[in-house]
Amino acid sequence: MSKIWNVAVVGLGIGRTHIFEGYSRHPDKFKVVTVCDLDAGRRAAVAAEFNVPHQTDSFADVLAMPDVDIIDVCTPPGLHFDQTLAALKAGKHVVCEKPLVGSLAEVDALIAAEKTYGRTILPIFQYRYGNGVQRAKRIIDLGIAGKPYLGTVETSWWRTADYYAVPWRGKWETELGGVLVTHAIHNHDMLMYLMGDVEQIFARAATRVNEIEVEDCVSASLKLKSGAFASLSATLGSTRQISRLRLCFENVTFESGLEPYRPGDDPWQIIAATAEVQARIDDALKGWQHVPTRFDGLFAEYAPGLITGKLPITLMDARRALELVTAIYQSDADNRPVDLPVGPESPRYHSWRPAAARATVLAEAP
Repeated sequence: MSKIWNVAVVGLGIGRTHIFEGYSRHPDKFKVVTVCDLDAGRRAAVAAEFNVPHQTDSFADVLAMPDVDIIDVCTPPGLHFDQTLAALKAGKHVVCEKPLVGSLAEVDALIAAEKTYGRTILPIFQYRYGNGVQRAKRIIDLGIAGKPYLGTVETSWWRTADYYAVPWRGKWETELGGVLVTHAIHNHDMLMYLMGDVEQIFARAATRVNEIEVEDCVSASLKLKSGAFASLSATLGSTRQISRLRLCFENVTFESGLEPYRPGDDPWQIIAATAEVQARIDDALKGWQHVPTRFDGLFAEYAPGLITGKLPITLMDARRALELVTAIYQSDADNRPVDLPVGPESPRYHSWRPAAARATVLAEAP
């Protein structure tokens, strides 16, 4: 009989979605035993909806619960590093929402902490899951797609002043960034998941849509290690919300659907260059098993990964995504291309935030 992992979900905004789309779909793998939130009404409502036996407003209480195996951190981003590290020290595995932390230095500190405390961290990149993106991944991994040429990624979403009325949003200290870290990070991760690592980037970022501290428009030009090019655009000022990836390879062109929050789902167009390539694709997808979307698909793979030690998404995946973030902010600030990888010699290694916002971070750097 397989192990059922006891979970505490901390922060019940997106945390409720983790339960609804993820844990509740896999009762043979997970049981949510505790929910934690400062809002008593929201806490009670989620506990009642999912029949969760315990609730609290104290993160310290969660850390002390001996029956909790996994702490799922869904709090504002500025809290992620301290809470994740505390959970590891308490002997818990961790699931953590994006952005995982606020700097490459903090990612590297968590990579070391995983080894020190013998527990794991699952960063959240649920957009990798869905039937469309996973079929594309299989075709690419089998070498059928051939050499990558060009990729374009659009994250065109809509956020107004009402969205930023939540006190922690739109601020460097608590949200850690804008459209780049809170919204487009998933689609950018999907690009690298399918087309590979980035070698160099030139980018622009600006605040044009809302009266906030952080950016809400980004445009970037990338050179990948394969030699392929890619372009990224992200805005929170699109009255029609879409997410779109178009990836051109030697033998196949892939294009996602337009659904903004489910870009991994069908329909994906998979366009073969020749009838011979199409035959290879058909053979590769023969007997294909449907891949559940988002948290359903991710958590299906998470439980066995805890047993084998091979998580479906790793801290190195999170580091790659945040390395891209760091390079984009640095390129915009310096008005020049930035080479990757980004290491401790980078002025943005300890924080990608503007100089004024970095002062306290640098003083407290891990």
